[in-house]
Amino acid sequence: MRFVRSLRSRGSTLFCAALFCIALPAITAALDKPVSANGALEARRQPMHFNWISCAPNCRSWISAVGIVTSDSPKAFDDFAKGRDLTGATVVLDSSGGSVNDAIALGRRWRALGLRTTVGISVMTKTTAGDRPVVVPDAYCESMCVFMLLSGKARYVPERAHVRVHQIWMGDRADDAKAASYTAQDLMIVERDIGRLAKYTFDMGGAGDLLSLALSVPPWEDLHELSPAELRSTNLVTTDLMADVLPHVDLSAPAMADLTPKTQDRFGTEPEQPAKSTKTAEAMVPTDGVAAPAAPSQK
Repeated sequence: MRFVRSLRSRGSTLFCAALFCIALPAITAALDKPVSANGALEARRQPMHFNWISCAPNCRSWISAVGIVTSDSPKAFDDFAKGRDLTGATVVLDSSGGSVNDAIALGRRWRALGLRTTVGISVMTKTTAGDRPVVVPDAYCESMCVFMLLSGKARYVPERAHVRVHQIWMGDRADDAKAASYTAQDLMIVERDIGRLAKYTFDMGGAGDLLSLALSVPPWEDLHELSPAELRSTNLVTTDLMADVLPHVDLSAPAMADLTPKTQDRFGTEPEQPAKSTKTAEAMVPTDGVAAPAAPSQK
């Protein structure tokens, strides 16, 4: 899916690799109505929001992260974290990416907290013990979301989740990347952000294969979906056990569920066959002869 125009107006670079993603729906007392499929898909196109999914006493609660990473996302997370002990918690992502530098900032915060990461959509379902939240695996982690996934101390990707990567580019020239023109300043910004992303990738324990796969896919091609073997070779996955990221007291009612959509009340985003994911990036260009500070990269 392409980024909303409002992001382009910010003049920030967008990295089109499915490496950093955070997005997930919310299940709170305030969310008492199901969300339609169209509404859920639209939520993934909005700026990222965070919600605390309370699952006690039968399972461990988790963080829902849904939407596009913007320059406001790090502060939004800090505001969300106030008054909560998030140490060792799990972030469930459903996101099409966003700002490279802000995604890196979020990823470093998450690693410092020892958070775990996975991909999924939070929904409320009926069980013999009453209504309870679960995580449905049919979700998408694309572009910079993939790198946010990499920040987890433990990382699990369910079989039906989609993790996709793409190359970094200039967002304001996303519609026709081949025909657009580029300045030396544009190239400097792209190369700078690739360098920052490379350092972050290795700091998080990722492999060079991740960068190689992402940077080999130009913006005029579809995103590359990582195979199970590639998820391993890039070090995106550290465990094959869902219980390592969403441990449960009540093992008869697992949080990572295989549910039929007709039986679910949806909260937040829901994956359909998605529109094309974000493919390009925008860069802050000099104004009035003075180089403006580069804004966070996005994808």
